[in-house]
Amino acid sequence: MTLTVAHISPIISVIAGLLILIMPRLLNLIVAIFLILNGLIGLGLLRWLHL
Repeated sequence: MTLTVAHISPIISVIAGLLILIMPRLLNLIVAIFLILNGLIGLGLLRWLHL
């Protein structure tokens, strides 16, 4: 399987969901990080990942 930018958002979502299930107190932090990363990926600012 080839990992592309299109795969990063669902992977982040799964990881965030698992962390929220394990530690619900982290909800605000996890959502904030997810939104920031998702926005950066959407704007193409994370091209240095070479994916």
